Amino acid sequence: MEITFEQVRGIIVDTLSCDPEQVKPETDLIEDLGADSLELVDLSMALQEALGAGIADEDMESIHTVGDIVAYIRSHKA
Repeated sequence: MEITFEQVRGIIVDTLSCDPEQVKPETDLIEDLGADSLELVDLSMALQEALGAGIADEDMESIHTVGDIVAYIRSHKA
């Protein structure tokens, strides 16, 4: 199953309680959405639960944008 931007956006909106209109591929999780480190861990767990692929702790530092999440999940789900 292909992971879509819309799936990831829905999880981000639910986890970070933000407006769907704010969440675009180029949206920065910290700068634009104000996510802190705990919220990023929650987001990774929500992604794991919903999509079967979360973000490894050691890779979290390289994830900055929503597009980064989509690309990471796609590459680790294959």
